[in-house]
Amino acid sequence: MENFADFQGAVSNNLHVGMNLNDMPMCSTVNFPSVTTTSIPTTPDTNSLPPSSPDESTPPPRIYKPCFVCQDKSSGYHYGVSSCEGCKGFFRRSIQKNMQYTCHREQKCVINKVTRNRCQYCRLMKCFDVGMSKECVRNDRNKKRKAKHEVTESLEMNTEMEHIMDIVIKAHIETFPKDTPKPGFKVAADPLVPKTGSDTDLLMFQYVTDMSSRAIIMVVEFAKKLPGFLQLTTPDQITLLKAACLEIMVLRISYRFNRDDGSVTFTSGLTLSNKQLKTGGFGTLMDTIGQFAQQISSLNLDDTELALLSAICLISGDRSGLEEPLKIEKMQEPLLEALRIYVRRRRPTEPHAFAKILMKITDLRSISVKGAERVLHLKLQIPVDMPQIIQEMVESDEESTENDDEKGSATTSVPSPVTSTKQTAKISSLEPIDTPIKKEPVSPTPTQTTQTLNSPKEQTFETST
Repeated sequence: MENFADFQGAVSNNLHVGMNLNDMPMCSTVNFPSVTTTSIPTTPDTNSLPPSSPDESTPPPRIYKPCFVCQDKSSGYHYGVSSCEGCKGFFRRSIQKNMQYTCHREQKCVINKVTRNRCQYCRLMKCFDVGMSKECVRNDRNKKRKAKHEVTESLEMNTEMEHIMDIVIKAHIETFPKDTPKPGFKVAADPLVPKTGSDTDLLMFQYVTDMSSRAIIMVVEFAKKLPGFLQLTTPDQITLLKAACLEIMVLRISYRFNRDDGSVTFTSGLTLSNKQLKTGGFGTLMDTIGQFAQQISSLNLDDTELALLSAICLISGDRSGLEEPLKIEKMQEPLLEALRIYVRRRRPTEPHAFAKILMKITDLRSISVKGAERVLHLKLQIPVDMPQIIQEMVESDEESTENDDEKGSATTSVPSPVTSTKQTAKISSLEPIDTPIKKEPVSPTPTQTTQTLNSPKEQTFETST
């Protein structure tokens, strides 16, 4: 029975039988026909035996693939690539909310598990680089649930939203009238050949800067009329205006752009040809604006859509340097919702119209950056002074402060296009350039603003009629 005892030990040790076979009484009637002394080895081969019972209930360890974006543990394929839950959610929110981010490190940030939250711009760009798809966001597994939500979602505006939209539309019409004076005025002479060693004609430059200065004043007035804008802190008002002024101006120019010949008719009724605009300071930027204007024209925006889109450009909580970004985001929400509902009502057969309109903000921001660079280039190139309000709209606070120090100015260290007496005087003192415009002068603003300095770091606004 020596081999039989060895068999008992093998069974007990490797199969974890719940009772000890040695405690069982040995009976002559117990047969193990398949067991012989030659078939049972004296030492069990543990490699050939099945795993013990605790291992049987535990699945093999899961092998995690790295997230293509940040190299964290991937939770599966999301929007076309292997990614973690964090990058999946970040990409979805960015696309659904059409988020606009800014990089402050030359758009070369390293994105990994540790640094992924430091630069949203570079993280989103890497999502695109590794293959994440916008279309997948729209067609993900939540599509049916979202579609059901949209079907049952009411397109009715509440009283507060209607009130906000009415104010925005009124502010837009008052600062950007739909109809220009008739008949329009044109500058008959072609631009002269530049004699300053630059590509800019000084006469056309005066026309363009005059119209641009007036346009800035109108954008400032538009901002002041928006619900809640004047309740923001002074630095936030300035930050929003500096960031969005050129965007709104480009949007308005595009709305007045003549697709046939590339000319633009300003609010005063003055029409400048495409060539005159280029030699007047726009340069090749006018080609970019022309392409954007073609896209705006194809969208067939009406005054309400243009007004709400302009307000959304201005009231944007993702601008760099804001003191109260969350408050500004809350201010933007009813504007976005009002535009969405209005577009859905006006264009019931165009399900993507709202997204297409909102995506134009990205193009506007890109053109605005190029426009600011163009202004700073002209400042160095042209032998005449650039109007101060144009300079301050595109310069950073530090640059404006340095310029004031160089001129020995006693003005505030944070120049305000909203209330600067110096700027208002500068604009209001501009004389019409030709006789036809002089016959029908355009009042740059219905109000005059003054600025009171309480301390080097504190400003208050006073508006007098």
